[in-house]
Amino acid sequence: MFIGEHRHVIDDKGRLQMPARFRGAFGEGAVVTRGLDGCLFVYTAEEWKKMTDKLTTLPLTQADARKFSRLMLAGAVDVEIDKQGRINIPSYLREYADLKSNVIVAGLMNRLEIWDQEVWQTQQAEVDKHSDEIAQSLGPYGI
Repeated sequence: MFIGEHRHVIDDKGRLQMPARFRGAFGEGAVVTRGLDGCLFVYTAEEWKKMTDKLTTLPLTQADARKFSRLMLAGAVDVEIDKQGRINIPSYLREYADLKSNVIVAGLMNRLEIWDQEVWQTQQAEVDKHSDEIAQSLGPYGI
């Protein structure tokens, strides 16, 4: 399970040092793809398989299902963690998430999210500002 917020730097070649505590989970490799809200998602091979299994059950006749599948699959890339604990994030994904040098790697249970640090701070400020309303909206889910 991934949890926590980690500050890292992407170098000029697009390499990102993965948080040391998470590296062992990516022994079979990882998949990086476009995420929601302007970030990137990083899945272990096992979690990516679960996600793609779910995506294949979406009805091809529904436009939103096709769009979501495109979002998740068309930009996805298999990556390996090198001996220094880094992954290489392709330029098109860095551009999608507007990643500059300083990033946040956030652990969110079954995936990691990679955010530009400034965007993350803005996002978190918004969450903090509306945390009561957000929590109330999740009441039907037992939160």
